[in-house]
Amino acid sequence: MICVLGDAHLDVVVALAGPIAEETDTDAGISAGAGGQAANVAAWVAELGGRARLIAARGTDLAAELVAGELVRRGVELVGPVIDGRTGVVVSLSAGGSTRSMLTDRGVGPRLAATHIDSEWVAGCDWLHLPAYSLVAEPVRGAAFAAAASAAAARLSVDLSSTAALADFGVGRFRQLIARLHPDVVFGNEAEAALVGDLPGTDLVVKLGRRGVRAGGTVYPALPTQTADATGAGDAFAAGYLLGGVALGLAAAARAVAKMGAMP
Repeated sequence: MICVLGDAHLDVVVALAGPIAEETDTDAGISAGAGGQAANVAAWVAELGGRARLIAARGTDLAAELVAGELVRRGVELVGPVIDGRTGVVVSLSAGGSTRSMLTDRGVGPRLAATHIDSEWVAGCDWLHLPAYSLVAEPVRGAAFAAAASAAAARLSVDLSSTAALADFGVGRFRQLIARLHPDVVFGNEAEAALVGDLPGTDLVVKLGRRGVRAGGTVYPALPTQTADATGAGDAFAAGYLLGGVALGLAAAARAVAKMGAMP
């Protein structure tokens, strides 16, 4: 059982056919569905044959029903409070499938609080996975620490998530949080890993994009694939790694980049 705490929101992926034309139409391929880094990891865990539980705040709008319905359909156990308000939305702009930029509105996601956490939600977890998005805002940061305390017997992993989120929060402060949590594994891309630097006492797994990953001082090459969209490849890798190590992580990432959108 892999438990993930964080956002479940509406994910809109826009693959631009060319530069945005101001004041008129621009052709694009667009997909929409459930998303959020935590939700993506949970969905990939279920897709790869594991048991996945997502701890997330849900809104009360129409999008919340869509997101919850899709996650349940994908085999994710969904727990967490229903909070009056909007579901978060992230718009990912994909350029040629290799890079993406994100416009983020987290909605009620960060309002998950320590007082919401039920110890039963982390009972039986083999891993508790925390995106950095869940560690750089209140009150969700308190919820993440409460879940980690309740799941003391579980292994803990953290994803660095976003250079912007880390820089806004403060790199020094974030390193202090990591020191308090003592995660077994930290995932990050090259820019995120360079920003936070060495993290003593934890295994840092660095995602290298088309070049693969670096883990334990060894670089493992990415598997051959036809890239359609890079969105969610790191989330797929994290899910595979937690379930079966580097090999399964790379296989999941190769599947992820071959399709539009972050979900399996």
